[in-house]
Amino acid sequence: MLKRFAPLVPLALVTLLFGCAAQGPASHSEPQPQDHSPIAAQSAFKAKASSSSVFGEPEELATEDDLQSFSSSKPYQLPALADSILERGMSLIGTRYRFGGTSEKSGFDCSGFIGYLFREEAGVTLPRSTREMINVDAPKVARNKLKPGDLLFFSTNGRGRVSHAGIYLGDNQFIHSSSRRSGGVRIDSLGDRYWSKTFIEAKRALAMAPTTNIARN
Repeated sequence: MLKRFAPLVPLALVTLLFGCAAQGPASHSEPQPQDHSPIAAQSAFKAKASSSSVFGEPEELATEDDLQSFSSSKPYQLPALADSILERGMSLIGTRYRFGGTSEKSGFDCSGFIGYLFREEAGVTLPRSTREMINVDAPKVARNKLKPGDLLFFSTNGRGRVSHAGIYLGDNQFIHSSSRRSGGVRIDSLGDRYWSKTFIEAKRALAMAPTTNIARN
């Protein structure tokens, strides 16, 4: 384990069913891929981020005490779970993007990629779509408090609604299944203008991990 490095159904129904619609990042002008190889990224796992954005109705950010409350009665080892998820995610860099995809063999869309990693490595079952995933009962985290393993949500379709998601790595970088055009699973910088502009919010979904899995890790 790495150390902390960090549609026949109407088209509208299909769009609601899956998290990363065809109108996601692929239809926008994304920054060109940078050199984000697994080796280069393994040293990028300490959070150093900037300002935060808000999705929908105002929601109070979790305080340090709130985050600690999730670990008050169990051997909470979020860093270890994050390492497992991110190590597996890094091994999948280059896996093709496929709308509705949920496996290595088929390829992944953004929510399929996240759901696969959290289920396989942390025993956490997340909603299938990003529109549901953003509403999970987990602490909302300020952008300058991000930790590896936190979920990042973006509005990439220009409608103000969540349409894309990724997993924070650290050092202002995140891993996600982006689009066919950009090569599927890859690493990008939250500091890039495109991603910074479309960022909505972040949540610490690992706080929902079963106690047995946390203890095992």
